[in-house]
Amino acid sequence: MQTGKIPYGRQTVEKDDIAAVTETLKSDFLTQGPKVPQFEETVSSYCGAKFACAVNSGTSALHVAYLALGVRPGSRVWTTPVTFVATANAALMCGAEVSFIDVDPLTGNMSVTALAASLQTAARDHELPDVVTVVHLGGLPCGMKKISELAALYHFRVVEDCCHALGSEYLGDMVGSCRYSDISVLSFHPVKAITTGEGGMALTNNEKLYDRMKMLSSHGITKDDDLFEEKPDGGWYYEQQMLGYNYRMPDLNAALGLSQLKKLPQFLKRRRAIAERYLKELAGTPARCCRAPDGCLSAYHLFIVHVDRRKEVYDALRAEGIMAQIHYIPVYHQPYYRHLLGNVCLECTEEYYQSCLSLPIYPLLRDDQQTYVISRLKEIMSELGCR
Repeated sequence: MQTGKIPYGRQTVEKDDIAAVTETLKSDFLTQGPKVPQFEETVSSYCGAKFACAVNSGTSALHVAYLALGVRPGSRVWTTPVTFVATANAALMCGAEVSFIDVDPLTGNMSVTALAASLQTAARDHELPDVVTVVHLGGLPCGMKKISELAALYHFRVVEDCCHALGSEYLGDMVGSCRYSDISVLSFHPVKAITTGEGGMALTNNEKLYDRMKMLSSHGITKDDDLFEEKPDGGWYYEQQMLGYNYRMPDLNAALGLSQLKKLPQFLKRRRAIAERYLKELAGTPARCCRAPDGCLSAYHLFIVHVDRRKEVYDALRAEGIMAQIHYIPVYHQPYYRHLLGNVCLECTEEYYQSCLSLPIYPLLRDDQQTYVISRLKEIMSELGCR
């Protein structure tokens, strides 16, 4: 019998992580020191991108990404409604108009077919987007090659929200490489693949975008002599050249991130083993789930199944201490967005939302705990007559 609650996700912080943070606490730099550049370089190298800008959250990374791409009042940003609200909110923070594209009802990822149809209509009406932001939901990569081809055809920029997808692979590249996008964004919240406590990063292969994001994330200030507009007064001189934000990541967070990155391969191995067991033992049951398509490898930030009578299944699991979760309420359901956009209803998004359920998956999940989750889910679905 399981005792205690089993969360859907949680961090793995060990003695070496604590030691890394303690070492930085004893150093000369708690912020604006050497750890952040080291962390940026290590993550960009892992993902295969040229440049990385570390910030204090994934939301901040989205915000500076949009700003660097020139998103402003009057800009159009299209994204998926099946995401955390920050993906859309960060565009609104720039003054953009946000619209939502329907999803695949099983994966929850943006439907390339729906995107192509919407682009065709928008081209006719002269209302094409400036930016399309895709989300690799749960770590499952979207169809980036086709989306990139649409971007070239319709002349929009692409942002990848990779906040679930550090360690995912797509057609031979690491997700985050920006091969098919202008900017990719990561999150290091505690339930993500690795954690910095809070933190985020924007990756790009475009040096001008990188320089702009770095300046935006630190008050719009530069200390680079080559960029100065005026003659320096002395060695203390700096210039604010744009309206920026204090989005800097402290060295304490970066130190934790560097320690965590060393363990990312073992974290991913464990997540994938848990996912493979779910896939095997839930096959043939009323719980519907999908494997990553050929050429893709998921990081399995989430393990999402689809079940009939979802609310009753959810309530029954949580009553047993299995803290299943829903990812996500469609953004356009939120009162703020209803007031802003009116009543929006996308058919496949609604189909996805009515049945999606996230099961526990994290490196510290024990085999006996997963056995309990699987057995109780099967029993509950049987008791409820799910089909």
